[in-house]
Amino acid sequence: MNSEAVSALISKNPSLKASKAKLEAMEPGAYVVHRSWGFGQIKSYDDSAFRLLIDFKDKKKHPMDPAFCITTMDVLPANHLLVRKETDSKKINELIADNPAQLVVEALQAYPNNAATVIELEIVLAQVIGDEKFKKWWSVAKKAVAKDPRISVPEKKTECYVVREVPVSAEDEILEQFTGTRSARRRIALAEELMAATGKKDVKADLSSVLKGVADAVKDSNQIDASERLYGAAVRDDLAKYLNDETVFEPTQASLVASVRDLPTIAEKIPVHFQSRFLDLIHETHPIESRDILFNLLKTSQGKFTTECINFLVEHDHSDELAATLQRWQTEQNLRAPVLLWIVKNRHSKKFAKLLNDLITPRLLGAIFFAIDYEALQAASARRIPLGDILSEDTDLIADLLSTADPETARDLANTLMLNQGFEELTKKSLLARFIKIFPKIQSLVAADAESKEEQLLVSRESYDRKVKEYELIKSVKIPENKAAIATAREHGDLKENSEYKMAKQDQSVLMAQKTLLEKDLGRARVTDFKEATTEQAGIGTIVAVKTGGKSITYTILGAWDGDADNNIISYKTALGAALLGKKVGDTVKVKAGSGDEDYTIVSIARYADKN
Repeated sequence: MNSEAVSALISKNPSLKASKAKLEAMEPGAYVVHRSWGFGQIKSYDDSAFRLLIDFKDKKKHPMDPAFCITTMDVLPANHLLVRKETDSKKINELIADNPAQLVVEALQAYPNNAATVIELEIVLAQVIGDEKFKKWWSVAKKAVAKDPRISVPEKKTECYVVREVPVSAEDEILEQFTGTRSARRRIALAEELMAATGKKDVKADLSSVLKGVADAVKDSNQIDASERLYGAAVRDDLAKYLNDETVFEPTQASLVASVRDLPTIAEKIPVHFQSRFLDLIHETHPIESRDILFNLLKTSQGKFTTECINFLVEHDHSDELAATLQRWQTEQNLRAPVLLWIVKNRHSKKFAKLLNDLITPRLLGAIFFAIDYEALQAASARRIPLGDILSEDTDLIADLLSTADPETARDLANTLMLNQGFEELTKKSLLARFIKIFPKIQSLVAADAESKEEQLLVSRESYDRKVKEYELIKSVKIPENKAAIATAREHGDLKENSEYKMAKQDQSVLMAQKTLLEKDLGRARVTDFKEATTEQAGIGTIVAVKTGGKSITYTILGAWDGDADNNIISYKTALGAALLGKKVGDTVKVKAGSGDEDYTIVSIARYADKN
């Protein structure tokens, strides 16, 4: 809009006088971003109708009232990336492909003070690059941006990317962040970044203050847990070595792994790239006990740490003990999901095939089904189960595990599969087809058997033993006594009028019903020690603190037969236990109580196995 057009518009609507400069910028050829219509270009201005004609991308030309546009539309400067994408697309595409840091610099230079929030910058870059390609491009570009001395990178999304007036090296930026934070966790991470960034550059004078800051954080901070303290001590000692500082700092790494009882908790959270050093440290600190410690850690290990433990044992000549231990755990039903996953993934590898050969049996498939069922019960949600995924994706796995199976064993395993809660119905049918391919008769047998079975029950060893004793008492004592009582009553003659005989027969019916029910329950029972429970969510084997009705109560969720109201121990089969499964800290569940519902909000979650 030229000056005359703007003056005419203001004469018609004096309230627009304060926006004169913005109206003058709305001239033909200018590029704009509208709050609702998006990116476009002003094509012309109709003096008679007082309307701007704007060509919005992928839309028809649209007449708009300039007065309305003042609050809903921004005129973009010529150096804005969206404008340059139209006017100099070749250059912009070159920057996208070859120099993302320069692209970000030029994007920021279009903003006041050369600064834009993370959200502002990402919106513009996504529009320039395209929504489909942006996420992948930005994950790579951010690394280049972080290393560019011209750009200040924010820690939070609400803060700004800034083009500095004077470029700052990556080392100086990290030093600045280190000085500006009091977080022990952040200081440890920044110290590690700084060592990686320094390379051959001599900044040892600056690093001395960093070493002191990390050493103080490791020694005094109550913000970090045992694994973070150990890792911080390792970073501290690496930094001291780099600086040729021979100070013996406390606590030492050895002292932090001195207590064998603490090692499983530390292992759960130790960074992946530190796991190998962690195992070396255990070996150095506990030279005599290290093998046994490693086996205990392997038993409850997860993810890459499982692989690290096994590699460590093999490299230290414990292959035979490893094979024997895995066999024993299989017999004792103590093979955990991460170890099972490692076994099936490595069963054909050159390094481990011989070690694992004797484990690839139908019994291992049974252990896999149990682990999948257990995890599905614990999660009570649709989260993916790695063991279930590999069973579906590895088309040879079931055939390998059934290679030595007889038809009866294969049928039992097929039935177990059909009752498993960790698979969707379509997946079950797909896996069952692999059984049928090897044992065609299973197709008819499975359908009949599956109808007569019910879901498995997870129970503690103590409650299982109590049930077995109850069963043995009925079977070996009460039923024989009842038979004797019936025989004695018969001798009294005239059974129609013989009350003793009638009572004895009634007792017989009750005892046989109890025996049948116990046999059924014991057949469904699967013993667990609750060590697979995590603190990420409420599950079987967790201690859950809740708030309800203004009160704080702590419940322990255990097996199907472990309820103990006096001690706030509940079975996962109860209404409250089932409602809590899979929920996280902060979640609220509703449970029916009498005529209404009661709300239970989870405050904290701990592992039952850690308290016993």
